[in-house]
Amino acid sequence: MDIDAYAAAHRDQWDRLDRLTSRRRLTGAEADELVTLYRATAGHFSRIRTGAPDPALLAELSTLVAAARGRITGTREARISDVRRFWLASVPAALYRLRWWTVAVTAAEVVIAVVVGVWTLRSPEAMAALGSQSELDTYAQESFEAYYSNFAAGEFAGYVWTNNARIAALCVAGGITGVLPAYMLFANAVSIGQAGAIMADHHLLGQFFALITPHGLLELTCVFVAGGAGLKLFWTLLAPGGRSRGAALAAEGRSLITVAAGLTAALAVSGFIEAFVTPAPLPWPLKGLIGALALAVFWAYTLLPGRRAVLAGHTGDLEADEAGAVQVEVG
Repeated sequence: MDIDAYAAAHRDQWDRLDRLTSRRRLTGAEADELVTLYRATAGHFSRIRTGAPDPALLAELSTLVAAARGRITGTREARISDVRRFWLASVPAALYRLRWWTVAVTAAEVVIAVVVGVWTLRSPEAMAALGSQSELDTYAQESFEAYYSNFAAGEFAGYVWTNNARIAALCVAGGITGVLPAYMLFANAVSIGQAGAIMADHHLLGQFFALITPHGLLELTCVFVAGGAGLKLFWTLLAPGGRSRGAALAAEGRSLITVAAGLTAALAVSGFIEAFVTPAPLPWPLKGLIGALALAVFWAYTLLPGRRAVLAGHTGDLEADEAGAVQVEVG
């Protein structure tokens, strides 16, 4: 294909499409012309992309086609009802559908952490592999507690939030592999077990639980939800049910994005608790109560509005007009 000749032959159509797209108001005839030119230009774009890719021209046509498509289909404005539906139906429904996956992951994490902790505590070789005696002493007596107060509370809250949100997003997004969420969950359980073993070896197990309970109850639950979401996506790949594998993965993937958005909000709460409550000079029972209340609110949000939303037909997936056209499946 002679790209220069092809572009010269159709330049008038592209310019006309650009002018129509930029106009504030169109007559009926101009609207029909806009649609016709959009279809023709989309065809030109496809042909150039496959026949003679030219980066500059492709970028120009891509922008032109996208703008024309937006003018034809219009833009969907966010409404208060959409925000309300998202937080009161979509997010709790998506979390509710993951409740048994979350429970299973939580149980597995607790078992692995306890087994690793007990084994490390009873095995001198395993304990020695974690560091020298002086390093372990410093970790137990200074570093573990200092971690929560080394930085300004606001800065620390932001760091914790973004780091945990990244881990949750990786678990969800990497779920299609099956390996990534399983590995991250296993590594998380091992890390907790080893930290507990070090603290217990220094007779500081009470301090260990006192420091991780306020924020850890909600934070770890969010990680378990994310891990369960990732594993559920992998299970959908293996057993899509009555839908085609592609359709099942698309629907499940969209609902898990909803889960990730909900977890981001919950992790913001746990980050706030970790930065402002955990290191605060408050009685430990009060700190533990704050953590337990945060976890109770999360589960109440998951189970109560979640159950109602699921019974009403919500799954956490996009609405039909938002998800776009879906190929009809038979059988």
